Amino acid sequence: MDVIWFAVFALLLAGYFALEGFDLGVGLLLPVLGRSRDRRDRMVAAMAPYVLANEVWLVALAGTLFGVYPLLEGPVLFGLYPVVVAMLLCWIVRDAGLWFRRRLGGPRWRAFWDGLVWLGSLGLAYGWGPALYGAATGSPLHPLGLMLGVVTTLLLAFHGWTFLAWRAPALTGTARPGRALLVSAVVAALPALAVIALSAPHLLDHTTPGTTLNVLSLMVLPFAPVMLGAQVWVWRTFRPGEDASRTPSFF
Repeated sequence: MDVIWFAVFALLLAGYFALEGFDLGVGLLLPVLGRSRDRRDRMVAAMAPYVLANEVWLVALAGTLFGVYPLLEGPVLFGLYPVVVAMLLCWIVRDAGLWFRRRLGGPRWRAFWDGLVWLGSLGLAYGWGPALYGAATGSPLHPLGLMLGVVTTLLLAFHGWTFLAWRAPALTGTARPGRALLVSAVVAALPALAVIALSAPHLLDHTTPGTTLNVLSLMVLPFAPVMLGAQVWVWRTFRPGEDASRTPSFF
């Protein structure tokens, strides 16, 4: 059971980077590819159908950490406290930007919230570097952790570009097939997978007792098909069309 839940935790972490990663990547590219309000609207519309479903992976990941590794969660969060708080604020800022950017029509209003979408995406993408390094070594502000933040930012930006090239090629000037998006998803998840591999012995040593895992399995695992089914529905419903970036959106 310990190994099964470790595999679930690894899957959730990799899934977050593979799916929510392109949302962050699109946000990072707003100043680069979104040089007009219309282009920024089209970039946000391209990723809008996926945002809420993708964020579920982070919620599930946090729940697994708290439930399966409670002995590790306290020390890890204490050591990563500044990074975690900064990332939570960036998450709130990014989502606030997405929700409020179209509530009024003025150009300054839209530009302000678009700037917050970019800033929140940058903070989240970069913050994952120190967070992952700190989770593996206990030293979140180590120079290698800060360098890993640059790597995660660049990888997620590339993932976002590949997503746009697949779903809305008019925005990138080139088209990419679905298999290219799959490859970029794997590449975006590589830092997370590397940390999981390095942390495996430590995580397995701090797993909650087997009786608790059995209860968690009965409570949580039946909902896994629902989460996966929702993902399948979203991806089948919002396949690339003639101009997928013009999909109606509440963002």
